Amino acid sequence: MPLVTSTEMFKKAYSGGYAVGAFNVNNMEIVQGITEACAEEKAPVILQVSKGARAYANHTYLVKLVEAAVIECPEIPIVLHLDHGPDFETCKACIDGGFTSVMIDASSKPFAENIEITRKVVEYAHAHGVVVEAELGTLAGIEDEVKVEAGNASYTRPEEVEE
Repeated sequence: MPLVTSTEMFKKAYSGGYAVGAFNVNNMEIVQGITEACAEEKAPVILQVSKGARAYANHTYLVKLVEAAVIECPEIPIVLHLDHGPDFETCKACIDGGFTSVMIDASSKPFAENIEITRKVVEYAHAHGVVVEAELGTLAGIEDEVKVEAGNASYTRPEEVEE
């Protein structure tokens, strides 16, 4: 089975009443361990690659590791997802490089700019059959090299979600 998008995967999960695991990966052992465990359980999986993982392991190596997992575990659906892509260029590179799902995280930008960047990613991704996740606001904590203090976060505003 080739890489898939999360669209059909999530439909089956919702109707079947189960969750789909999403795991960040950055080397062969992690990819292999996760996909072999999922194959044993006959479970679909989302393999996520962060900006940090792309810097550490190189985009091409990571894609090839996931392609190897698809060959070795052909019975399970696998999504290759960019986790917290920082900009359009990174999302585009991942889409062009074989990812089936990307997350654009322009939450550090003003709301209108976040929407503008997200719209650009969505248009490009959908033209290539790729699913998009986007982030509004931020959560307190540490993610890759980004640290947000609880008092300084621009949390998601419910009134902006609908827009």
